[in-house]
Amino acid sequence: MLETVTRFFQEGGPFMYPIAVVLAIGLAITLERFIYLGTMRRRNRLAFEKGILPLLQKRDYQRAMKAANRSDSAIASIMGAGIGRLLNNNRREEIEYALEEGLMEVLPRLEKRTQYLATLANIATLMGLLGTIIGLISAFTAVAAADPAQKATLLSESISVAMNTTAFGLMSAIPLLMFHALLQTRTNEIVDSFEMAGVKLLNIISDQGASQSAA
Repeated sequence: MLETVTRFFQEGGPFMYPIAVVLAIGLAITLERFIYLGTMRRRNRLAFEKGILPLLQKRDYQRAMKAANRSDSAIASIMGAGIGRLLNNNRREEIEYALEEGLMEVLPRLEKRTQYLATLANIATLMGLLGTIIGLISAFTAVAAADPAQKATLLSESISVAMNTTAFGLMSAIPLLMFHALLQTRTNEIVDSFEMAGVKLLNIISDQGASQSAA
C-alpha cells in the first residue's frame, strides 16, 4: 500500500508537491477550526445555561451582568451588551440592536479561516489540471521524436502518468470541500444558539413588562 502511494506520488511529477502542501495547509486549518468551534460551543453552553440564564429567569439582572462580565465566552459578551442596555432602562429595540452588534463582533471569529478551505480546494483542483496539461504537452513532444512502433505505448504511459496530478488534485479537493461544509454547519449552529439566547432574554423582558402592566 505504501509503495503504491509512493510510486503514484513520484510518477505524478513536480506538481504533486505543491498540491500536497495545499492539502496539508487545509488539514491544519480544519483541525484548528474544529477544536476552536468545539471548545467555544462547550464554553458558551456552560456560561449561558449554568450561569446567565438562571439569573435572568429570576430577574436578577445585576448578578446576570456580573456573571457575563466574569466569563470570557462569546455568548457572555453578547448577553452582556443586551443586559447592559436593559439595566440602563433602554427600550426593547435598543436592546435588540445591542445584541445584534455583539453578534456581529463575534461572527468574524467564528468564520475565521473557514473560507480558505474552499479556496484551497479550488487551488488543488486547478493545480492538478495544470500538472496534467503540462505533462501531456511533454508527452506529445517526446512521442513526436520517438520510434513509430513505440509511439502508442509511450503515449499511453505518459498520459497515465500525467493524469496522476489531476487525480491527486481531486483527492485533495474533495475532503477539503467536505470539511468546509461541516465547519459552516457547525458555525451556523453556534450562531443559532446565540440568536436563541438573545430571544430568551427579550422574552424574559417582555414577560416582565406584561406582569408589571397586569399588576
